[in-house]
Amino acid sequence: MSVTGAAPPEAKRWRDLRKRVLSALVLGPTAIACVWLGATPWTVLMAIAVAILAWEWVHLCGLHTRALPGAAVPLAVLGAGAFAVAERPALALGCLLAGFLLTWVASRGLPRAGRRVRLPPLRLALGVLYIGIAGIALIELRHDNEAGRDNVLFLLLVVWASDIGAYLAGRALGGPRLMPSVSPNKTWSGALGGLLLAVIVGLVAARILAPGAVLWAAPVAVLISLMAQAGDLLESAIKRHFAVKDTSSLIPGHGGLLDRLDGVLAAAPVAALLAMASGQGSPIWQ
Repeated sequence: MSVTGAAPPEAKRWRDLRKRVLSALVLGPTAIACVWLGATPWTVLMAIAVAILAWEWVHLCGLHTRALPGAAVPLAVLGAGAFAVAERPALALGCLLAGFLLTWVASRGLPRAGRRVRLPPLRLALGVLYIGIAGIALIELRHDNEAGRDNVLFLLLVVWASDIGAYLAGRALGGPRLMPSVSPNKTWSGALGGLLLAVIVGLVAARILAPGAVLWAAPVAVLISLMAQAGDLLESAIKRHFAVKDTSSLIPGHGGLLDRLDGVLAAAPVAALLAMASGQGSPIWQ
């Protein structure tokens, strides 16, 4: 017998589905439209995204982006993005490394036990690399004029499919927990469901985007899905480390942008490396 007024177990299992659908209906079409319209709209969207991500990271560390050392995080990632737009990837990575080191050094003098600084200064500096590398990768992927659109669309669709498949399979099937010490809600059935849907969507996307090159779409989709799920677990570990439920309240009732882009942040550098290996103008699944 259930307690009066309490939601039944089945309802609790799917209670966040509506929020997930609403956020997807806003973020998904916006991202796809910018990818489709060209490198410039996508770059503008990425600049906005990394600025918000940097703001969330700095606030997680108990600082503000209005003054140093917190301001160094968005400055470094946006500067690296500018070099990536100028097709200077080496300078972009150098900017990130310099930003990481300067942020670390600048924050070493801050009091570690104060209310404003929750963690050692290295944590603040790590945000430069965590956000910046993914930002460079996403810009570089789309700036391949011949295959950039298809590669970014493939990446996004596979990551989204992995997330959806993991959510649906995990909630419907349940079973043994994947890493209960990090994220108690994630299950092995969810991980396998995410892999399966990622492969299906990857094959369909490859067939539509580049009909003559689908041979490696399945293993590439598996790799991207694994990285996306690893990114999800990493984000859970980060939130547990910071002792917060969400990275911010930017998306009402559904957390922050770091919560929503954790899979993309982890999978984007791998996709960029695949694009480099495939060569200019080639799909990453060739």
